[in-house]
Formats: sequence, structure tokens, C-alpha cells
Amino acid sequence: MELRQLWRRGCSFLGTKYAILGGAMTWVSERNLVSAISNAGGFGVIASGAITAELLEEEIQATAKMTRHPFGVNIITMHPDLETLIDVCARNRVSHVVLAGGLPPTSAISQVKGYGGKVVCFTPTLALGKKLVKMGVDALIIEGSEAGGHIGPVSTSVLAQEVLPAIREVPIFIAGGIGRGEAIVTYLTLGASGVQLGTRFVCAMESQAHSLFKQAFIRANARDAVASVQLDPRFPVIPVRALANEATQRFFEKQREMIDRVDKGEMDLKQAQLEIEHFWAGSLRRAVVEGDVENGSLMAGQSVGMISKEQTTKDIIDELIIQAKDFLENSIKQGEDEASLPKTNAQVC
Repeated sequence: MELRQLWRRGCSFLGTKYAILGGAMTWVSERNLVSAISNAGGFGVIASGAITAELLEEEIQATAKMTRHPFGVNIITMHPDLETLIDVCARNRVSHVVLAGGLPPTSAISQVKGYGGKVVCFTPTLALGKKLVKMGVDALIIEGSEAGGHIGPVSTSVLAQEVLPAIREVPIFIAGGIGRGEAIVTYLTLGASGVQLGTRFVCAMESQAHSLFKQAFIRANARDAVASVQLDPRFPVIPVRALANEATQRFFEKQREMIDRVDKGEMDLKQAQLEIEHFWAGSLRRAVVEGDVENGSLMAGQSVGMISKEQTTKDIIDELIIQAKDFLENSIKQGEDEASLPKTNAQVC
């Protein structure tokens, strides 16, 4: 089977040559990288988590001027201006909206579908995936713990085996730890419609991330991308995977500080948890935009070890496609070679 057949459903859903979504990375996934991914045959996604509705509108319009191909917008469901951000997408006819960061309200799904947009949601479990399908989402992304940024507890390979055979109604895209074309083919043959890659695109030449941020990625190994640890069950902090540095240690210190202030009655639990979450927003900008790779957050997936140099986005995608096609061709050839061998009794059985 050819690659185009394996991800035909995903390509049709996205309106792209390749069913490869760019992961929405705050401060990284902006007009330059997003348009470059779409121009190279993939599907770029704008990260709206750190910008206002006005800035999102500017970003969408600027991206549209840089590509004639489809692209989407990622919106955090907990955003206080969720409805306004969707209105911006509606006004600018954004074809696909990715609702991330929690169970989306039914009203948000209806709002996107109401203007003709497609809704894509993340699911960390099979049960939630089934619920989202019933709520009317048009596609799902399952992202394993190998991914960068906020992560769940289950690996990509386990989630894929659990979810793909059980949900057939909508296209499903796989994310987390994918850095080569062979992995893409593997998930497609399991039933995925496509994949999402984030970390792999950080060191694209079109990426506006600071050069020191990119160099940290190029130097890193898979084991350097570690998940943060929750120190107190009263503070259900979502783990974040990032390259270990001073900021990692400071996050632990921030948790201890908040725990101490709650214990002393200086702050309530909700306030403290919000402070803990805000830590990452500020420190990520410090690293990506300002280049402070010691005191800023270096959010990265474990596929970071597969990045060895800065490349154009087109070269990255072309490389993935070549790897995928070579893997498919070698698999077919191996099957033909095995079929031509004389069968022993053991082989017949």
C-alpha cells in the first residue's frame, strides 16, 4: 500500500498533500512557521494561548497572506475569552479549530461548526474520545506522554493501541514522540489518519524561536526532556515535559512556596494553583523569545534527540516523507522476498 492511500482520510479532512499537523507551540507557532508548514504540504496551526483576540486576528490575516493553503488555530478551552477567539476564527473563515486543554463546552463546538469550521479535540483516554465524538467533534488527536509541554501519563504507543481500534467514526491523528517517517507509517498502519509533530519543527529555519533556544534543542538527547513532578496532591499540577535546566528546579521551588503559603493561610488553594500554572507561561516566553535558556522553560518532547541541525520546514517534511516511503518499500520488498522462499513445515504452521 502507498503512503497516499494510508493517510488519504487525513489529507482529505485537512485539505492537504500530507496529513501532518504542526503542533501548536506557544511563542513558536506563529505566522512564519505556520505558513511554512502549510506551504510544504502539511497543516500549520497557530497557537493562540498567549495572545489577545486582536492579535489573533492579525496573526490569522498575516498567515493567510503568506500561504494559500489551509491552516488552523489552536484555542485553549479554559481561555476566559474563548467565545471571542472563536468569533475571530469565524470572521476570518478559519477552516479548522483545535480546542485544547480540557473538555470543551458544547457551546464552543456548536459555535465553530455553526460557521462551517471543523472541530479537532485532544483526548487522553478512550472514554473521553468516545464522549467527544458524541458531542460532535470532527476529529481527534491522541497525544502521549513523550510529547513536549503539558502531558498526560500514558505513552503514545499504548494510547494508539487503545483508541484506534475502538473509534472509527472520525479521523484520528497521533502525537507525541514522533520524529521520523517510519513512526508515521507505523501509526497509519494501525489505523491513524495522520500525525501531529511539534518538537521536530522548533529548529526549522522559518521558526522565530531564539537561536539559543534552538541550540539547546540541537544539543539535547531524548533523556534530557523530563516531566515535572507534582509535589502535593492538593495541587493537581499537569506535568510539563521540558529540557532540564535551572527553570526546572525553580518550578519545584515555586510549588513549595505556594504549598507553604496555603498552609499558613496566606493564599487559598485556587489562587496558589493558578500561580503555579502562570509560572510556565512567563518562563516559556523568556526562553523562546528572549533566549534565556537557563531561567526559561525549554518545553520539548522526547523526539528532541532526533534533531541535529537547523533545516527549512520543507526539508524537514521532505525528509519525513522519504523515510516513510523507503520504509514502506522495504517492507513490501521484504514481504515479497519471504514469500519467494521455500516453505518449511514450521513456516506453514
